[in-house]
Amino acid sequence: MSDFRFFSTHRPWEDWFGMLLGVLILISPWFPMQASQEIVDAERSHMILNAFVVGMLVFGVAQLEYVALQRWEEGAAIVLGLWLIASPFIFGYSADTMLRFWHATLGGLVVLLGALQLWQDWRLSDRELAEHSQ
Repeated sequence: MSDFRFFSTHRPWEDWFGMLLGVLILISPWFPMQASQEIVDAERSHMILNAFVVGMLVFGVAQLEYVALQRWEEGAAIVLGLWLIASPFIFGYSADTMLRFWHATLGGLVVLLGALQLWQDWRLSDRELAEHSQ
């Protein structure tokens, strides 16, 4: 039962983990890939731009959560994680199974972290949220 209490409070390590996930998403196009030769250059540039934008947004939202906690930030993290999971199918690089795996894994972790933080902060008042970073 003590483990449950550990996850019932929004802790700073969660925000730091969110920032780490943002950095990993940012560099994910350069992780080991299987079918990198099959991806056309234009598709690869879309994939790199998407990973860069999503990674920077995840990193930025996690920094905002660390500095000034608000509920919309957790919702934004969940949406960004779901977008990252869907990205290989939207941008057409789902044939690269390793990158699809990394984006699904990292996106799933962002969604889980955002859902956990939203659950932790759901009962807090706006005043308590404002006092979180102090």
